[in-house]
Amino acid sequence: MRTSTINRRTAETDISLTLNLDGTGASEINSGCGFLDHMLTLFARHGRFDLTLTCNGDTQVDDHHTVEDIGIVLGQAFAEALGDKKGVYRYGSMILPMDETLILTAVDLSGRSYLRFDLEIPTQKVGSFDTELVKEFWLAFTRTSQSTVHFQQLAGENSHHIIEGAFKSVARSLRSAVAIDKQFANEIPSTKGVL
Repeated sequence: MRTSTINRRTAETDISLTLNLDGTGASEINSGCGFLDHMLTLFARHGRFDLTLTCNGDTQVDDHHTVEDIGIVLGQAFAEALGDKKGVYRYGSMILPMDETLILTAVDLSGRSYLRFDLEIPTQKVGSFDTELVKEFWLAFTRTSQSTVHFQQLAGENSHHIIEGAFKSVARSLRSAVAIDKQFANEIPSTKGVL
């Protein structure tokens, strides 16, 4: 099974995360940040990843350290669970509608970290959540997972819908990318022979 358990403790956060890439979408999330819990729950469901997460962070300051550090740990878990990436499809993409919002995402498990983040979130907050932290989360994820991730907002007006659409879309893109291509299950999907 392609699983990973990561524990990371700093002066700002104490995180425990378990990921199963070949799951059913079951999740138990307690990040200390309600909006992020919601996003990660639907990320797990739409990606069909089993995800367990607890985080004790310095949210009395704000949610920045919690959100960024969870992105770091989730990326590390993906990288560890994927191993040498033998047999994966490597690429995945999705155009996902959510009411007035339409989000395109594309993923390459390339071994190279790159984030293209073309989302225009109209408000600074959704509830108490700082919307600028969405980009910080995905920057952290792409760095530690060593993947290329593109977000393109094709339509959207509601901040909640834009962010939720982005998390659902990228989850489905990752689901496609990490899937095993049974026809080429013993091959690295690269002419370099390594990802």
